[in-house]
Amino acid sequence: MPLTFRKSFRILPGVHINKRSWSLTTGGRTGPRRTHSSTGRRTTSMDLPGPFGWRRTTRRGGRR
Repeated sequence: MPLTFRKSFRILPGVHINKRSWSLTTGGRTGPRRTHSSTGRRTTSMDLPGPFGWRRTTRRGGRR
């Protein structure tokens, strides 16, 4: 049986780390959420009511 490892770990609520970067998420389970990553990626997501599902927009800053 192969061993598997998690790709990311939660340090604190809203703070995740993986082997390449870290990210910080603000907001709750409902309503808007903003995520900032150490690689420069910024994501805004929001759960919409009813059959609309969710919407996400991403900006990439990235290191050059």
